[in-house]
Amino acid sequence: MTDVEQRVRATGLLPAGESVLVLLSGGRDSVCLLDVAVRLGARVRALHVNYGLRPESDGDEAHCAALCERLGAPLEVERVRRPDGAGGNLQAWARDVRLGAAARRGGTVAVAHTATDQAETVLLRLAASPGRRGLLGMSPRSGHLVRPLLGVTRAETARWCLDHGLAWRDDASNADLAFARARVREGLVPALRAVDARAEANVVRTAALLREEAEVLDVVVETALAGRDRIALEHLEALPPALGRLVVRRLAEAATGGLCGRAGARLPDLLALRDGALDVGDGARAVVEEGVLRFERTPPLPARSE
Repeated sequence: MTDVEQRVRATGLLPAGESVLVLLSGGRDSVCLLDVAVRLGARVRALHVNYGLRPESDGDEAHCAALCERLGAPLEVERVRRPDGAGGNLQAWARDVRLGAAARRGGTVAVAHTATDQAETVLLRLAASPGRRGLLGMSPRSGHLVRPLLGVTRAETARWCLDHGLAWRDDASNADLAFARARVREGLVPALRAVDARAEANVVRTAALLREEAEVLDVVVETALAGRDRIALEHLEALPPALGRLVVRRLAEAATGGLCGRAGARLPDLLALRDGALDVGDGARAVVEEGVLRFERTPPLPARSE
């Protein structure tokens, strides 16, 4: 068994005999993931989404079909077209379509994010959104989604494919500087690598350490709340500010069911709110009654009368 196989097997994310749906773009990383999953004995199916965004899209689909036939993995193809005039982030739209298509099929879904992707993600989040959470990077498991290649670099997936005679398709849009990730990939990462050749590995290792430490912080937050969905302002004010911010965010996210990254920054405002309500963003509203803080969803705006 090769080193890459051993590292992926050690994650426990691709158990032999268990069903897994591999998201297959046809790029080097997903080709490597599919091959490794088959070699490890998982019951593999593949899903390819043809967005029709590039002249090469049909060629990508044909390549995936030929690869799956060679590896003995059933392939499902979903063809979608972006609505004319649709705004927003193209890559985010494609990601949502891809994950939605996978979720409809159910079961464990494996995506080919690598250690290189992890480093880029951490750097991108560090630049775009302050706070500890952005530095945690991607988790090896997020619900039904698994990332078995987070310990493998993009250079290693390319070497795997070359060593095993597996061709892949290159998507030129991955280097399009119109996209923020491409600017990180083509500009920032090489600059950091010039400072220290271990830059990417150091970023990935830092994210892993922070995820471990985050588990400890979660326990501290749970202890501070003692199972309650609210907290007395007197108690909140007595906590160290860093812990107070985490408690506020935990309460806000429990109430809304979503991420509330901005809630913790409103700690001083909440401590000054002796009675009343305050919207803290991300759909969360803080309510203080008789010196006790709780959260609820921000009510929808009233319908405008014609």
